[in-house]
Amino acid sequence: MKDQAGLGARETLVRYQEIENWLRDRVINGREGDPLPSEAELGARFGVSRMTARQAVQNLAAEGLVRRLRGSGTFIAPKPLHRHSGPLMSFTADMKRRGLTASSRLLSAELREANQAEVDALRLQDKARVVSIARLRLADGTPMAVEHASVTPDCAPVLAEELESGSLHEALRKLGRIPVTALTWISARAASTAEARLLGLSARAPVLVEKRIISDQEEQPIEFTTTVYDPDRYVIDAVFTLVDQSVATEQN
Repeated sequence: MKDQAGLGARETLVRYQEIENWLRDRVINGREGDPLPSEAELGARFGVSRMTARQAVQNLAAEGLVRRLRGSGTFIAPKPLHRHSGPLMSFTADMKRRGLTASSRLLSAELREANQAEVDALRLQDKARVVSIARLRLADGTPMAVEHASVTPDCAPVLAEELESGSLHEALRKLGRIPVTALTWISARAASTAEARLLGLSARAPVLVEKRIISDQEEQPIEFTTTVYDPDRYVIDAVFTLVDQSVATEQN
């Protein structure tokens, strides 16, 4: 009985790997958003239980190759764009470099009182005002990120610029405030209802959050931005140098 049980387990392993390989081929040769067979359809096609078929689908989902939407089915996941370490480009310049057309949908643009995070990041006086610009950033019409940018009040003329098809950084350069350096930190959280709707995500889906303080040629903070990315579409790479542990130990 023990040998038969082991044989059955190995057979199940082989079967779901067969399904996994078949699905992987469909993903490689398909397009983003293409639907894949349901677990019931896979079970019927390969003569296995739905549980075995589900294991194969879950493995591909864990690799980010497929996206499972409750009540809708399983679809080929988008292939994420990678932002590599190096000089920081604006979203517009980054998409242009990739051969994609960058565009924006303006969500709001106003001069308002700064919150405490903006006061601290931009070194403003209490109750100072900021230029607040919120945009949905798209690449070839596909939603990539929701961006909330706050710039110092002396840059209010940027509100008269074309912010949907143009670059905020180009508008800042026209004012003589040239973005030069950026301090960035990255975290993750669940999407808000509005973010999920704009990015086409399921409710409470995980999102990648990048906060950034940009300083100008005078080393003065000019922009504080929070950008929320769909992690299936945009990945931020990082390169670190490993410390020689033997040297570190000697120094201590």
